[in-house]
Amino acid sequence: MTTKEKAMSSKKDFYEIFGVDRKASAEDLKKAYRQLAVKLHPDKNPGNKDAEHKFKEINEAYDVLKDEQKRAAYDRFGHGAFQGGGPRPGGGAGGFSGFSGAGGFGDIFEDLFGEMMGAQQQGGRSANGARRGADLSHEMEITLEESFKGKDAPIKVATWQGCGTCSGSGAEKGSKAETCDACRGSGRVRAQQGFFTVERTCTVCGGAGQVIKTPCKTCGGSGRVRKEKSLQVTIPAGIEDGTRIRLAGEGEAGVRGGPPGDLYVFMSIKPHRFFQRESANLHCRVPMPIHTVALGGTIEVPTIDGKRIKVTIPAGTQTGQQFRLKGKGMTVLRSPARGDMFVEVAVETPVNLSKKQKELLQEFSQDSNDAKTNPQSHGFFDKVKELWEDLKD
Repeated sequence: MTTKEKAMSSKKDFYEIFGVDRKASAEDLKKAYRQLAVKLHPDKNPGNKDAEHKFKEINEAYDVLKDEQKRAAYDRFGHGAFQGGGPRPGGGAGGFSGFSGAGGFGDIFEDLFGEMMGAQQQGGRSANGARRGADLSHEMEITLEESFKGKDAPIKVATWQGCGTCSGSGAEKGSKAETCDACRGSGRVRAQQGFFTVERTCTVCGGAGQVIKTPCKTCGGSGRVRKEKSLQVTIPAGIEDGTRIRLAGEGEAGVRGGPPGDLYVFMSIKPHRFFQRESANLHCRVPMPIHTVALGGTIEVPTIDGKRIKVTIPAGTQTGQQFRLKGKGMTVLRSPARGDMFVEVAVETPVNLSKKQKELLQEFSQDSNDAKTNPQSHGFFDKVKELWEDLKD
């Protein structure tokens, strides 16, 4: 078994990483990813190598499962779907290259010769030692009204930023990185193993080809320092709970001048005291006095845009009955359209009745014909009587 095959076989199943079923919806995957990303983020686990490894692991898994095509390929071929660069049109069965599977010639040459063909990057590290910065995540909570309107919100993020003293080079002023003596600047060293010459990454310079003999006192040679930076996030109108906003290049600064990572802002919406959201629609449950629903009337309800609207309640309205107010719901994301608002009736039973009110209700009860005034309850108890009769037989 090749080194790559061993690595593939030791990889965890992407679905098991998130603790979800293979038939999990995109929303379930997003929710599971969000919870783990917040829990395992490096800012919350400084110096914890295990958390750092798992954070990278969940990001790799989510990058595959959030994409429908990649997910379909993974469901069919597992981790092997992305060996040798992933799906290739016009290749072998299933649209993959004939040598992308286990045991292909690409694996053999990589195991024996590493990157002898001159690849310039390995594990995110370039030939000059620069390395891309890590991605960051940030939690933001907004109100339902803010989700409806959208807003520009300031945030502060603690992150690694490029060192101003050495301009990100990692070397003290007046000095510079020097060619590594061990690999003579190539970043690779060769060793004889039997009949083969194997090329590996230089352990002295870490593959950079250069070493910093006089590191910057401010950043210790890494080319970056820990700081808090302020950013402005544009939240579009209609954004939903759990949405992830990507701010490209606003993550951690790269090592030795490498490109920065990205910042992902995870949105959560506070529960509203009146409305419940369902996609672009809004639902509200309105308690109504018994005389209003019995005789009919008009009520006034608030809308998400801060206005009021009148709703006509027909006589005889029952609990659970809904009235649809078209176009009074949430803003649809990236669209001028709006959802609808649904007003659900909840008939309130009178309490703390006065003596006169009780007498009026008793008089109403004596004069009413149950079959006409209370058809649902009358019909129900008729069926109960029939059931008792059947049981007697």
